[in-house]
Amino acid sequence: MATKTQHFGPSSTFITLFLVLLLHIHYAKSDLKLNYYSESCPRAEEIIKEQVNKLYHKHGNTAVSWIRNLFHDCMVKSCDASILLDKTKEQTSEKTSQRNFGMRNFKYIETIKEALENECPNIVSCADIVALSARDGIVMLGGPQIEMKTGRWDSKDSYLAEVESFIPNHNDSMSLVLSRFNSVGVDTQGTVALLGAHTVGRVHCVNIVHRLYPTVDPTLDPDFANYLKTRCPSPQPDPKAVEYARNDHVNPMVWDNLYYKNIMSNKGLLIVDQQLVSDPTTYPFVEKFASNNSYFNDQFAKSLIILSENNPLSGDQGEIRKVCRHVNK
Repeated sequence: MATKTQHFGPSSTFITLFLVLLLHIHYAKSDLKLNYYSESCPRAEEIIKEQVNKLYHKHGNTAVSWIRNLFHDCMVKSCDASILLDKTKEQTSEKTSQRNFGMRNFKYIETIKEALENECPNIVSCADIVALSARDGIVMLGGPQIEMKTGRWDSKDSYLAEVESFIPNHNDSMSLVLSRFNSVGVDTQGTVALLGAHTVGRVHCVNIVHRLYPTVDPTLDPDFANYLKTRCPSPQPDPKAVEYARNDHVNPMVWDNLYYKNIMSNKGLLIVDQQLVSDPTTYPFVEKFASNNSYFNDQFAKSLIILSENNPLSGDQGEIRKVCRHVNK
């Protein structure tokens, strides 16, 4: 019996091409894996850890900078080191956004990059340096060990115009803050956990004085408000001056859950900190984390992994920069 030949019409061809495209997108976006550099640069993660350790012992605040880099990079479109790009005649820079006010120590990312280039030229991305330095910085501060995938590519563009659409402000409503984190796959509990990074580091007086002057925010503990006024004595602080208050003035460089205990006592620096307590959707998680440091660390680690894997670029979309602050020529 003759075999019937099957003919595919235009619609079938379109469906086939569409499925191929979907598969391409899936695999292009799924290149992250543990030990990505095990063959191409076996000591890559060890070198980053060594450099983070050295820099921490010379400049302790670098550990906090690494954590902030990851948040501010990965929240904007992709974890692609776009935050590191300097302003040039041809290129804008996310560093100039008010959302990124106070970020620093970018030059030490180049220190890590130089060490990697000496070992394995043109192999390790700046985006992976951002992710792994944050991971290792957390450990230096006493935080959890986090297994993190690698294989990110670096962006060829800066996204200055998009920064404010992705990174929530410190005085935004809690619903907006939650929606921004939710857009990158982090749920409400995860958002509360990630904000626990405020347990280390400091806040410039520019972002505090509106809670102190002309009248004190009634949600602030009065004694804590008086302390803040000693740190920020002027209602119009100089943005370029070193005027700040510590997020946790008892253990400012120790990773723990004291942040949650502080905000439950109305001792949060930022409006967003206070809103975690006043918002009924977030307060139960504040209570959980305040009472159980291990649970906080577990949830923080899970949420940081989600954020660190936000929308990674594929090879044809990005590059491996030779210098982290500039795109390749």
